[in-house]
Amino acid sequence: MQKRFPSLSLSSYGAGWSANRRIAIVACVVAVLLAIAGIVALLTGAGNGHQAPDTAAPAPADSPSSTEAAPRPSSGSGSMPKPPQIAEPVAYAKAAARMLWSYDTRDTSRDQQLVGMRAWMTTETKYADWSSVSGQVPDPVLWSRMADQDQHATASGTEGHYPSAFKAALADDPSAITKAYIYVVTVNGKQTLSWHKGGEAEERAVTLAVQCRPNHDCALAAIAPSVTQ
Repeated sequence: MQKRFPSLSLSSYGAGWSANRRIAIVACVVAVLLAIAGIVALLTGAGNGHQAPDTAAPAPADSPSSTEAAPRPSSGSGSMPKPPQIAEPVAYAKAAARMLWSYDTRDTSRDQQLVGMRAWMTTETKYADWSSVSGQVPDPVLWSRMADQDQHATASGTEGHYPSAFKAALADDPSAITKAYIYVVTVNGKQTLSWHKGGEAEERAVTLAVQCRPNHDCALAAIAPSVTQ
């Protein structure tokens, strides 16, 4: 059976989390309905030690979890796109979704993929949930098998919007956005997968947390724990 890059289906994100982490995430999502501060609390918690079980303990320097936590510099960037200079949240989220749904094992190593993805992240570690993004990349063994099949994917983000929960929270407390300038954007698009014996296209949807401070380009903060409308 052909093994391919795992889709960015948010139903699988967080599958290995502990019960306490799941409860905390659910609580934060509910808080979004009440105020934008709930979103900030979610991202702050994710960026300050709430780790999944498989990354809680220190790992050897060459282990997958260590690589995800601190991508090793690689010569060249392969096919990974550089983050665009965009200051509008929806436009940046659409570009980020296309980046997350695209890869090419023919000319890009797993390390290059991780380094390229890391460049899109906010440098404000308080709000950056790198594990939610790096967790989308297959382990080294699977990446190698994908490369054996010349597997690659392209993507298009056809539509992006602010979820109704985020808009309601912003309407309730417009000033709350100024704490971190984190915007929640849902993107719908299509991913086209190809390998040397075939291919397929699939619809995709992802909700991203994007940081867009005034007079600065946007940056990716996290993949949200569930797709919201």
